[in-house]
Amino acid sequence: MIKTQTFISVLFSVIFLSLPFSSLAAPASSTSVYESFVKCFSDKTKTPQAQITKNVFSQTNPSYSSVLRAYIRNARFNTSSTSKPTIIITPRSDSHVSAAVFCSKPLNFVFKIRSGGHDYDGLSYISDKPFFILDMSNLRNVSVNIADQTAWISAGATLGEVYYGIWKKSKVHGFPAGVCPTVGVGGHLSGAGYGNMVRKFGLSVDYVVDAKIVDVKGRVLDRKAMGEDLFWAIRGGGGASFGVVLGYKVKLVTVPSTVTVFRVEQYMDSGAVDMVHKWQSVGPKTDPNLFMRMLIQPVTKKKVKTVRASVVALFLGKADDVVSLLAKDFPELGLKKVDCKEMSWIQSALWWDNNENATKTDPKVFLDRDLDSATFGKRKSDYVATEIPRNGIESLFKKMIELGKIGLVFNPYGGKMAEVAEDATPFPHRKKLFKIQYSVNWKESSPEIEKGFLNQAKTLYSFMTGFVSKNPRNAYLNYRDVDIGVNDHGANSYKEGEVYGRKYFGQNFDRLVKIKTAVDPDNFFRNEQSIPTLPRKA
Repeated sequence: MIKTQTFISVLFSVIFLSLPFSSLAAPASSTSVYESFVKCFSDKTKTPQAQITKNVFSQTNPSYSSVLRAYIRNARFNTSSTSKPTIIITPRSDSHVSAAVFCSKPLNFVFKIRSGGHDYDGLSYISDKPFFILDMSNLRNVSVNIADQTAWISAGATLGEVYYGIWKKSKVHGFPAGVCPTVGVGGHLSGAGYGNMVRKFGLSVDYVVDAKIVDVKGRVLDRKAMGEDLFWAIRGGGGASFGVVLGYKVKLVTVPSTVTVFRVEQYMDSGAVDMVHKWQSVGPKTDPNLFMRMLIQPVTKKKVKTVRASVVALFLGKADDVVSLLAKDFPELGLKKVDCKEMSWIQSALWWDNNENATKTDPKVFLDRDLDSATFGKRKSDYVATEIPRNGIESLFKKMIELGKIGLVFNPYGGKMAEVAEDATPFPHRKKLFKIQYSVNWKESSPEIEKGFLNQAKTLYSFMTGFVSKNPRNAYLNYRDVDIGVNDHGANSYKEGEVYGRKYFGQNFDRLVKIKTAVDPDNFFRNEQSIPTLPRKA
């Protein structure tokens, strides 16, 4: 591992010095903790202790490092100075998860839950307090039932495995979820989940019809047993605040046998400002079968710094139809038939994963989890409720050139999204025009370089203040961002939680807090941005 003191570690070490409020005594040594946990785990699962080393890893286990690193997706948190868990548990059954919860509770450790490891700020696998990781990656079953158009999906499965599992059973079914195939189902769905069919079908959680969760008492509960409040909460409120989600039962959607994808690029000197400005009135309002993501990136072209705007699209239909539609609605794009590629839905999922030869690629590549392959990065998010004026787009481009690397992704809403009530699930942002993701990646391991790129993200975020949602300034839970607030879970836990909670959940935060207080009153399931409990009355 590379010896680096990351900016985030410095931040966390400043913020998180105190022990959890629920505990006054310091944890015991890692050896005695491991021995206590293994004995309890062995008793609860009726497994000989000698076999448990396959599922419970202490820091002295030869496999510890590879198990930890496998699902670290941000290299900022894969350094010698990054905090490490005392124990990693890799359950292979529901009973293992129950035992892990039951046996961890008395030991005074933060209990982090990791599915695919794509938490952008690493909150599923880092902590500045003593902690365990429950790594769900072995629980990866995808069981598709085409007869009733449903699938049971385990929390440790990846989106690529879900798409492949559906494709094996049907060529005209799909599921509306993310475009990155290595993202874990547990985090994606519990945080709402969206993808390039969001305008046609809405959020991933809009298709969840049942779920299984291990609660703080170690019980395995389905929808009926957990009740509608908790079922509501884990469909967008972040599962790790309430328990350990084991899996979701989802309804599949039907997709055409032929879909169309395209990418069109323009630069500042060839119409990019007008294209981006017009996109705001077309992307969220056009045919719901069309999803046009807008990528805005500072680049150097012929030794001159400029901005490239790219529209990357999926149309649930034929190329001729989308060319005709956009010739009328969006002439600034200049879309031509030659720009379009027709293919099957599963091939479009491959194409969106940057596979240019999607029509010639075996979908089996979606089973590759691409382990231990992290790059450095930072993400932030915003929502836009009213169109940014043309001069605002111009000033934005100039600011991005000045900063040098940070890029933006505009994701259009409208269509089905705008038809669903804001309190139908914890996700409150359905009526917005589009979501913004701030995105910067780098390859060099250097505190100075990292600080520079993190500062670019904060500077551009500050610049955008006048153009985005206000009171609160909204954010998307699955674009995890510790800059907007963190929780020490001490005496001010509710007030600290409300800061980021309102940004992520709006008025739905209140219901989430009530549910949290009811199902986990002692706040065992917590992280730096979890839902807090209501303040205890003196």
